[in-house]
Amino acid sequence: MLSDEEVVTIVINEAYHLHKELGAGLLESVYCTLLAHRLNRKGLDVEREKKVVFEYDGIRFDQGFRVDLFVQERIVVELKSVEQLHPSAFKQTLTYLRLMDLRIGLLINFGAATFKEGVRRIVN
Repeated sequence: MLSDEEVVTIVINEAYHLHKELGAGLLESVYCTLLAHRLNRKGLDVEREKKVVFEYDGIRFDQGFRVDLFVQERIVVELKSVEQLHPSAFKQTLTYLRLMDLRIGLLINFGAATFKEGVRRIVN
């Protein structure tokens, strides 16, 4: 079984190659589909559009919140394709981690000029 760090490394590596080969400017849905495909080829379990279900004050919420990619049932990957990330993107990813009681997430912006500028590791 791969460790969290090994899974994160694979995700970052595959996203890097995708950014390098295709560049910036495509729709988020294109990057999402292709990254999920690349991760599957590496033997990782990937769920797209994973529902974030939580309960608060006796009310169950199971509509409206979705994680772009949920890798190995423990790593949240949120994708964007914008020139600059809005601060809410970081908050959204951290909130998903908290609601799902998970430790590690990645926020990857394929719209950034360089991959290094566009990848952020978020820890709960």
